[in-house]
Amino acid sequence: MSKEQVFLLPDVGEGLTEAEILQWSVQVGDSVEINQVIVEVETAKAAVELPSPYAGVVATLHAKEGETLPVGKPLITVLGDVSGASDVTESPSTDAATAPDREALLVGYGPQEGSGRRRRRRPVAPPAQQSPAPTPVQAPAAAPAAAPAPATERTAAKPPVRKLAKDLGVDITVVTPTGPGATVTRDDVRRAAEAEVVAAEAPKLETPEATATATATVSAETRIPIRGVRKHTAAAMVASAFTAPHVTEFMTVDVTATMRLRDTVAARREFRDLRVTPLLFVARALLLALRNTPEANASWDEPAQEIVLKHYVNLGIAAATGRGLIVPNIKHADRMSLRELAEALAALTSTAREGRTTPQSMTGGTITITNVGVFGVDTGTPILNPGEAAILAVGAIRRTPWVVTDASGAETIEPRWVTQLALSFDHRLVDGQQGSQLLADLGAFLHDPGLAML
Repeated sequence: MSKEQVFLLPDVGEGLTEAEILQWSVQVGDSVEINQVIVEVETAKAAVELPSPYAGVVATLHAKEGETLPVGKPLITVLGDVSGASDVTESPSTDAATAPDREALLVGYGPQEGSGRRRRRRPVAPPAQQSPAPTPVQAPAAAPAAAPAPATERTAAKPPVRKLAKDLGVDITVVTPTGPGATVTRDDVRRAAEAEVVAAEAPKLETPEATATATATVSAETRIPIRGVRKHTAAAMVASAFTAPHVTEFMTVDVTATMRLRDTVAARREFRDLRVTPLLFVARALLLALRNTPEANASWDEPAQEIVLKHYVNLGIAAATGRGLIVPNIKHADRMSLRELAEALAALTSTAREGRTTPQSMTGGTITITNVGVFGVDTGTPILNPGEAAILAVGAIRRTPWVVTDASGAETIEPRWVTQLALSFDHRLVDGQQGSQLLADLGAFLHDPGLAML
């Protein structure tokens, strides 16, 4: 006997209220197994894959791709065979999955790193033979026998690439893929968008042939739905800007010694397989500076009217992705060696770029760094990540004429590596003296990394 088993959309983060359906991996009539990935959804924090808690045949998909579904609403209905449940429940590993009144225990949400399992694709029907147009006599008889269009394979592309295509108004199904395994990449989408613009702006020949073949048009406006990460970020930034009293201080620093240290460290054998960037040393310097100003690694508890000092540092790194700005964090960064911190930064960057950042990695942050220098920007006034007391913006590191004073007090002008730092902090938790102290300590460590030995 079969029974309808309804899987409700779960909260895959901390207090999330909705998710957008990005891509179904199954269709009505497909057979599914327990813990088989059935759908990819985008929440306010990340794109996540959801596994099925039931085994059986898909009866209903309760939302379409691109539709936003509230948490707790039906996501999928699976018809499961419960007549043989007594035979299956003898195995401890499947008991939770087959018990009639309990939802199965899922292996876990999010991408499974290192998994060799690939999504099953539905077979692609061969293109139909082109048949001659029916005569008036044939047409009435052929109409009742018309068959549904054959299924086609879904274009292979990662969720951030699909999001980019949607934002640029590009039909991803007609984009020529150049990525591994015939996947569509960001560059493929951008080239397609540029080609459409060029085609639309090309001079129109006043000939019947040109009129018949010209199909590309450009709208005067593009409307982008505010969903997922962008929607969450917008709401969080507005709440932060109008809740926490921001103060921003700036400092220009000669980081020539740090750049020399970077070259020395990058040449060492234990770092040769890692990309050693200046951001690594900025992060390390900030972690050291926080020891003298722990108030900057805290949060404001409004209901309790308390300042909560954190005795650990979950270091957030702002990352610009195709889905918007996200801030994953490195858990317990203050306990890491320089090599461990370099590995964590590399993993965080790679995961964010590939759109595999999990909701768990974006919760619990205590302080954030945003590296605006990668865009060639000198400085900015960063807005606090909600729940944190401080955020540091690091500008571009440039060769700049600088007044250098030697041991005798003589001054010379030399080309030096210089950057600008901007520290925003919540004035409820951090006063002017504390914020200035943190920024000064940070600048001192970057100007003379040897101070870290004291």
